[in-house]
Order: sequence, then structure tokens, then C-alpha cells
Amino acid sequence: MARSSRSTIATNGRVGRISNSADPVRVLHLTDPHLFSDAAGRLRGMVTLASLSDVIQHYRDGDWQADFVSATGDLIQDKSAGAYEQFKTALGALNLDVYCIPGNHDVRELMRRAVREPPFFYCDKVEANNWLIIGIDSCVTEYAGGGINSGEYDRLDKAIAASNADHVMVCLHHPPVVMGSAWLDSVGLDKPDEFYGRIGASGKVRLAIFGHVHQAYDNTHHGIQIV
Repeated sequence: MARSSRSTIATNGRVGRISNSADPVRVLHLTDPHLFSDAAGRLRGMVTLASLSDVIQHYRDGDWQADFVSATGDLIQDKSAGAYEQFKTALGALNLDVYCIPGNHDVRELMRRAVREPPFFYCDKVEANNWLIIGIDSCVTEYAGGGINSGEYDRLDKAIAASNADHVMVCLHHPPVVMGSAWLDSVGLDKPDEFYGRIGASGKVRLAIFGHVHQAYDNTHHGIQIV
């Protein structure tokens, strides 16, 4: 269920600023924990809070320190406010800012209320070491697949234009790539060519990260690394 990855991005509304140094930016990418208000809640036989806790412990046992967390959706499964409290408690122990975007199992209004105060942020952006990292909402109400509306693309364009950063990382829930599974590819991001056209227009987007599919992916499309 819960999946994590480590992204180190090298340097060459509200904007958080971590530092102005030339150091790399280290991102802990967490996605799809599918939590319940009940700590013992199970999805497909797995206690999802225990799975997330194992992922967090794996990070804490490692030999690197993240600058912040990017949580790319499906934070909860049972559409409850209590499940978001479980998420906040689990992630709060890391003492890191957590930038969250919704997945198709999230409830936007509940999520906005739950992650509206630091160290949690909703569909927000952060600048760090010549990078702009921004989360966008790729969810379509009552639909497992994804789509990005013109308002979200406009918000992305404005954020890039307003930033002095030379490099951009985009965070979304739905995969803008073909995964090679008929089922997964039927619920991916709609109009991926439009996505690459919009994020590539500035010439600054180097990396996009996603969730949704519960498996690892790392490849390059249109000159942009997709993870």
C-alpha cells in the first residue's frame, strides 16, 4: 500500500523557502497510505497504518536526511476526518514539512481542513536551492482516473513565472505515463500529451513525481524525468 521513494534533485499563494544554498534538495516521497480512522483498518488484508509506519521507520533507519516530504495522494481510504488525523500523527514524528496533494480516494474539503497548518500544506509550493517544487490536483470527482483542469495549469504557469528558480519539480497523483497494465492505464492521467506540453513550455520542469499505481517507476519522457 504505502510506497516511498527518495529523490535527490541537484542544484545547478505561499512559498516556503528551505535555504538558499547550492546543496541538493532531498525529498522523501510518500504516496497512497490509504489510512482509516481505525488504526487497525485493513485494505486487501493489510493494516495500512502499520504499512505506513514501516515505511517511515525504513526512512528513519537510513543514512540520509530529507528536506521535506511530498505526499502524493490517497492519504485515506474511508473518507473520514479521523483518517487524516492518523496521517498527521504518523508524519508528525518526522519533524519535516509535509506537502500534500489529493488522490481519488481523498475528500478535498476534509483534506484541506486537515492539512491547512504547518507543518502540513495542501497543493502548495516550496522553493529550495534553485528548485521550485509544486503540487497540483489531478483528481476528477467520482472518477478513479485523473485530469488536470485549466485552473490548475494556470496556477502552475503563474508559480513558475513568479519564481526565480531555474528548475521545477511537479507533484501529482495520477501517472502521466503508460504502466503496461490495462487496468492501471484505464485510470491514469487523461490527455498526457497536454500535460507534457504544459509542463514543458517553460523549459524549467526537470522532474515529475506521481502515486496511484502502488508500484515503482522511473523513466524519462519528453526530456523530463518521471518517477
